[in-house]
Amino acid sequence: MTADVVVALDVGGTGIKCALVDAAGAVRHSERHATSRERGPEAVVETVLDVAAGLVTTAAESGLRARAVGVVVPGVIDETHGTAVWSANLGFRDVPLRDLVSSRLGLPAALGHDVRAGGLAEARLGAGRTYRHVLVVAIGTGIAAAHVVDGRVFAGAHGAAGEIGHIVVRPGGPKCGCGNLGCLEAISSASSVARRYLERTGGTIRTAEEVAGLAAAGQPDAAAVWQETVDALADGLLTGVALFDPEIVVLGGGLAEAGDALLVPLRTALKARITFHREPVLERAALGDEAGCLGAGLLALEAF
Repeated sequence: MTADVVVALDVGGTGIKCALVDAAGAVRHSERHATSRERGPEAVVETVLDVAAGLVTTAAESGLRARAVGVVVPGVIDETHGTAVWSANLGFRDVPLRDLVSSRLGLPAALGHDVRAGGLAEARLGAGRTYRHVLVVAIGTGIAAAHVVDGRVFAGAHGAAGEIGHIVVRPGGPKCGCGNLGCLEAISSASSVARRYLERTGGTIRTAEEVAGLAAAGQPDAAAVWQETVDALADGLLTGVALFDPEIVVLGGGLAEAGDALLVPLRTALKARITFHREPVLERAALGDEAGCLGAGLLALEAF
């Protein structure tokens, strides 16, 4: 008997993670492609459509039947109308991507936000799967969160929920890409950690992971930057705990790759700040960089 699958695409500024996902959330086939955003937004849309069409063909050749498509992208997403309202990483403005995919492939389609979709996957299939109230925080080039309750992620009134990276934790601090001063993202994102170390030392460190390694080895400047990072994250998460009262906070993204070098001091710092709130479990994400793609698959399964 032919098995049903959905086509899942996680479209990032650099690459597109793709998969065929079955009804149990298992990946039956996966691929990766370059986004090549330098060619412009129209070319990126064509690449997405071509890749999705290729996956439908791959499914058929593998004895599988593609029944729906899920696509997730960064930026401001109108999930109700299936429109990528704005995405700096892809150059999208008001792109009706859901309808374009559905029209090209003749299948139901869903469009979602990459972080919210990844959070949905972590809550249903990953580190948060045994909890009802889950806050998933992705710490990469930027910082964003997904609030998931009983397996349902909330996008907010305008599709912009979860922008925890733009909580001001250090008034008058470093300028953020959003234009404000002292946002969590301007201090504790992976890119900001590396930048602040370079500003402090003039060295050649390029990644937050390198800074974490030097901090663990006792290098004073790295240790100072890392402590500032942990303290700002604890302040930001405290706000998240106050707003959402999660049972578990799941940390993903590049900075979470530091593992215990981040989680151990962050647990201590968050615990020290909590007064009357219940302290949530704090864990590293379980699905790695596949979370967004799996989340796209879950959205497609719901569309189907």
